[in-house]
Amino acid sequence: MAVLERLNIGVAGAAGRGGSFRAAIDAHPAARLHAVCDIREDMLEGAAERLGASETYSDYGEMLQGSDLDAVIIGTPMQFHAPQAIAALESGVHVLSEVTAAVSVDECKRLVAAAADTTALYMMAENFTYMKPNVLVKELVRRGLFGDVYYAEGEYVHELKGLNEITTWRRKWQTGIDGVTYGTHSLGPILQWMVGDRVARVCCEGSGHHYTDPRGNQYENQDSCVMLCKTVRGSLIKIRVDMLSDRPHSMANYVLQGTTGCYESARARGEANRIWLADLCEDRNSWKELSELEEEYMPEIWRNPSEEALQAGHGGGDYFEILDFVNAIMGTAPCPIGIHEAMDMTLPGLISQASIANDGAWLDVPDSRAWVK
Repeated sequence: MAVLERLNIGVAGAAGRGGSFRAAIDAHPAARLHAVCDIREDMLEGAAERLGASETYSDYGEMLQGSDLDAVIIGTPMQFHAPQAIAALESGVHVLSEVTAAVSVDECKRLVAAAADTTALYMMAENFTYMKPNVLVKELVRRGLFGDVYYAEGEYVHELKGLNEITTWRRKWQTGIDGVTYGTHSLGPILQWMVGDRVARVCCEGSGHHYTDPRGNQYENQDSCVMLCKTVRGSLIKIRVDMLSDRPHSMANYVLQGTTGCYESARARGEANRIWLADLCEDRNSWKELSELEEEYMPEIWRNPSEEALQAGHGGGDYFEILDFVNAIMGTAPCPIGIHEAMDMTLPGLISQASIANDGAWLDVPDSRAWVK
């Protein structure tokens, strides 16, 4: 433990995405934000002031070696997640990494190996798993109200062509590769609802190319990419990712079907999340609003959330994931998305990219647990 018996936390990418986490760190008595890192040196002092950090670095390696860090939050562009996580783990520093965990299967293998060779903890920050509706559905599944869960859908439909030109890494790593490049927001909550299961094989197809970037170049990613997933236990999952189609932002959509229950999330503003459960709905043809079940079934974290949690990004996920990360390091709670759960959420999308390049062929998804000797 660091000085004053508090975890010293560093944030990589602090001038951008990494600046979202101060409230949760400040709220946890066992943690403090100690150092910030960003390659944009002109923004570092401002980031340090906003986040309350005492040290600034423009080089990530220098922060790992020069600062007295116990843990690091990686909020950099996705192509840096795996290399930076590996470097931290090899230095004995705990890691909370933004999604996706890696951008290639080879990176996944090296990340798993690094996690296996250290006592430092790895957690992936899939914040959509913490959204209030997703937490409630997870609890309803846990209580058996869905019966045997066997089908799910997840969609991430968020037009990002303009943002591609501002955060230019997205133009290569999200819309410059064909297939499901950014699927963990959709798949992550579903895998937590399908307890103990994982994706065994996938196939992927796209809807074609209908847009060009401001330079007139065609996006390599097809407009809508759909990945079908068959799980080890025989369940079916459909994942759609679309970051190019001109339309209103619908964020994340979900469907869950079990033998005694069904859930469909709202698809537009003003609509309600709806649910049917055989044990709680008298009429087989009538839905309940999911919110009607909050009083009886909502887990504790969403019972009396703080104002900081309510104001946090990604439906509170940016707040609650930090608390879970610190608690896991302290040994007071299990790590909810450790290295193998991160691989379960990341690898299907990577394999989908090989599938779409091979005319939608069904391809096996490796189990990262088999990589650890």
